[in-house]
Amino acid sequence: MHKAGFVNIVGNPNVGKSTLMNLLVGERISIATFKAQTTRHRIMGILNTPEMQICFSDTPGVLKPNYKLQEQMLQFSESALQDADVLLYVTDMVEKPDKNADFIAKVQKMTVPVLVLINKIDLSDQKSLEQKVEEWHQVFPGAEICPISALHKFNVDNVLARIKELLPESPAYFDKDQWTDKPARFFVSEIVREKILLYYDKEIPYSTEVVVEEFKETERSIRIRTVVYVERESQKGILIGHGGVALKRMGSEARKTLEKFFGKSIYLDVYVKVDKDWRQSDKAMRSYGYKLD
Repeated sequence: MHKAGFVNIVGNPNVGKSTLMNLLVGERISIATFKAQTTRHRIMGILNTPEMQICFSDTPGVLKPNYKLQEQMLQFSESALQDADVLLYVTDMVEKPDKNADFIAKVQKMTVPVLVLINKIDLSDQKSLEQKVEEWHQVFPGAEICPISALHKFNVDNVLARIKELLPESPAYFDKDQWTDKPARFFVSEIVREKILLYYDKEIPYSTEVVVEEFKETERSIRIRTVVYVERESQKGILIGHGGVALKRMGSEARKTLEKFFGKSIYLDVYVKVDKDWRQSDKAMRSYGYKLD
């Protein structure tokens, strides 16, 4: 008997979905930072064993869109409700259950198993946790409520064991040596974007898009050329920094992470260009791979 299925991870921004995804898959697939809206795409990580294939999907945090990029991010999150065999709804000890009621209403209508994972329980006490569990029982009466700490890896193994129990019988959907549905270039752009999120403040990280223009791989090294697009000239100046120092630091950190990720020497060039108001442009969004036409 072989089991296989799609286990999709949804929830509001900054509750720890990407950290959890990486733990469950055992690979560094999703970028995880302390900033909200880190994940922009729906990213699949595939866990394979001889008897099983679990196709996890990390999704952008659910939010009310203010521009077209966020509309697309919400579409990615909502698409995860349509093909899930098991749904992981991630929340935390701070979040109130009435946030994003429209999305919760859609989850309430689902007929597949739903696990509500209350993350970051290490930041709370037993009484508060019991209260939070009861709150979520009221919202999702048919769901299983699982307190976890993704950061400290608490109870994550039990969640994985429960997922394996709930998975339907099925042949594998992908080759058993495949661990994601994304190409190598995607992870280059995500790692560069992660460093931008970590090293720049305010609106800068959210106004950037990273495009890989060249990816030339040999047995020992990879030569990569990326372009970071921003919306305004002023943002370009901030990203580059005085004398190019800021861009050089960010690029150096990205190169180190890329070398760990690929296990090869990386030669990374990073350029900055302006694509005015790209987050509001259908044409730009499509060219950057966001549109679900």
